[in-house]
Amino acid sequence: MLAHERLAELSELKSLTRQGPDPQATERQHAKGKLTARERIELLLDDDTFQEIETLRRHRSTAFGMERRRPHSDGVVTGWGKVHGRTVFVYAHDFRIFGGALGEAHAAKIHKLMDLAEAAGAPLVSLNDGAGARIQEGVTALAGYGGIFQRNTRNSGVIPQISVMLGPCAGGAAYSPALTDFVFMVRETSQMFITGPDVVQAVTGEQVSMDGLGGADVHGGTSGVAGFVYDDEVSCLEEVRYLLSLLPQNNREVPPVELSADPADRLNESLLHLVPTDPNQAYDMREVIQEIVDNGEFFEVHELWATNIVCALARLDGHVVGIVANQPASVAGVLDIHASEKAARFVSTCDAFNIPLVTLVDVPGFLPGVDQEHNGIIRHGAKLLYAYCNATVPRVQLIVRKAYGGAYIVMDSRSIGADISLAWPSNEIAVMGAEGAANVIFRREIASADDPESVRRQKIKEYRTELMHPYYAAERGLVDDVIDPRDTRQVLIRSLDMLRSKHADLPSRKHGNPPA
Repeated sequence: MLAHERLAELSELKSLTRQGPDPQATERQHAKGKLTARERIELLLDDDTFQEIETLRRHRSTAFGMERRRPHSDGVVTGWGKVHGRTVFVYAHDFRIFGGALGEAHAAKIHKLMDLAEAAGAPLVSLNDGAGARIQEGVTALAGYGGIFQRNTRNSGVIPQISVMLGPCAGGAAYSPALTDFVFMVRETSQMFITGPDVVQAVTGEQVSMDGLGGADVHGGTSGVAGFVYDDEVSCLEEVRYLLSLLPQNNREVPPVELSADPADRLNESLLHLVPTDPNQAYDMREVIQEIVDNGEFFEVHELWATNIVCALARLDGHVVGIVANQPASVAGVLDIHASEKAARFVSTCDAFNIPLVTLVDVPGFLPGVDQEHNGIIRHGAKLLYAYCNATVPRVQLIVRKAYGGAYIVMDSRSIGADISLAWPSNEIAVMGAEGAANVIFRREIASADDPESVRRQKIKEYRTELMHPYYAAERGLVDDVIDPRDTRQVLIRSLDMLRSKHADLPSRKHGNPPA
């Protein structure tokens, strides 16, 4: 054959591969409100930047008539491209081929791509829409998952790994997303579970739908598996692009810096009114964050789960920061099991990818209760403590209002390594609130008084005056400065600018042993 005939043959072969083996399969995918693998990749990447690899890969299985069904690509599209001009590796399950199920060749393609992402030091995005292990290939398919899990773990904290759930994801297939840094889901079309509804009913007798068992809202608001939930694939993939713009390429780089039109010395006049001085009055901490950060824009992680704490990525003077903040509008902003887990994971992620941390504190303590104690608030709360103590990125704490007990320590206090601790004049730092403290310290005196209530009020005032005034911690060096709330933005920016060259080494060790 002549060269041009070979080229024509190649062009036709690749064209047929892109179309898929069955045109009706594409129609069925669209009828479910789902895009095809390549359509998704086109939305994720910058125009005309996708370079596909192993397009013509085919499986070698001969079991159960598989030798008669050998479509090219073997049900997964792999390659790299650009997002906002920076290299990103991506693989996408093609549900039209074997339901996106993973076999030996399918897994080998993903393994190769993950190795390339590691070698190039660039983010990896997986677009998941697969039916799990390919049953016809037996243990070979299971071994393929093992190779993916091993690479997920090896690259953890090395390159950003993002999982986008765009269809069903069952059994072992659910573990790879769980090992990555961020999980996105789409309502009504994506589900994740270890055992499906039929198995659940057979074993436990419980009847549940696929969405009820492992849908986007379940994992976004109940289990905490999904960090982001969207109504459609287009908006979901657009937000993946935005997240990538906030992350570095790898753990040896810092996140990209953008020129900000928002003045670094902008005064925050509204902060004088947003936060009530009454420590028992609720307000929305998101409004405080919005006032402080560049252009009021922040990207919240796990918005629907553990709502008593806010974790978000934002920019201050064009530099990316991670914000951890108690949320008084939800359960008074207390720390509980889920809030501790959520914040600990976020702190560790920011530390891994060189993102400075700003902690906004307004916490009354840990949530009391038998359920919390029996379900392990001690070890789960210790996860947040461990994450902060282990973090070497620049860390700035701002005490907005109250900071009581062990929760104050855990929320990145100076005693566990915050580089700079700031406070507003409204701050109250103490072992507990004045009412509780007075009842403990002066219990006998109050009980024996002719007018117990009057004595109790007097002792509360006395305790507040002696130990809870705004400057008590500053006098002892536990707060570096008490600042005017209106200066918050510029003081944070100056502090982070000073810390930009911070260098801290952890002790030589194989790895730490965080709380279970």
